[in-house]
Amino acid sequence: MDITIDTIKDLREMTSCGVIECKNALEEAGGDMEKAKQILKKRGLELAAKKGGRTAKEGRIEIYIHPGAKIGVMVEVNCETDFVAKTENFCRFTKDVAMHIAAINPKYVKKEDVPEDVLAQENDQEAFVKETCLMEQPFVKDPKKTIRDYVNELIASVGENIFISRFVRYKVNEVE
Repeated sequence: MDITIDTIKDLREMTSCGVIECKNALEEAGGDMEKAKQILKKRGLELAAKKGGRTAKEGRIEIYIHPGAKIGVMVEVNCETDFVAKTENFCRFTKDVAMHIAAINPKYVKKEDVPEDVLAQENDQEAFVKETCLMEQPFVKDPKKTIRDYVNELIASVGENIFISRFVRYKVNEVE
């Protein structure tokens, strides 16, 4: 299969990766779009692992009020630069995460945030983590991927370290 500008453009629209990355992935995959997407996903995970240690002191606080005004969420998502924090993809991501928190009601951001005594009380710790930790939950808009996968896709797309640092969820007449 010939690799045309339209093919590169289509892959770029599907993955939000750069033109050169899309071209290289298509060449490596011999023009196969599905293989190229898998190559880009793998590279994205590798990139996310490399970026994980970098400082991310910029970002945005997203607020989501569920229709009916009975549930509200405030979430802080960090990135490395103010430029990325203002991009459409980053803003969409923060809104999606806030909406997910409103819908699914996680208790912790990641497994490391769960107190050891709480985790020790659980018979099935893996299921408990998937149920209560935001990063391990299936994304409400696309259950085939977790929030961690969604973060890694964004990291691959923008080329910066991104992480969800904290959130709070309020529900009328609910006290924890």
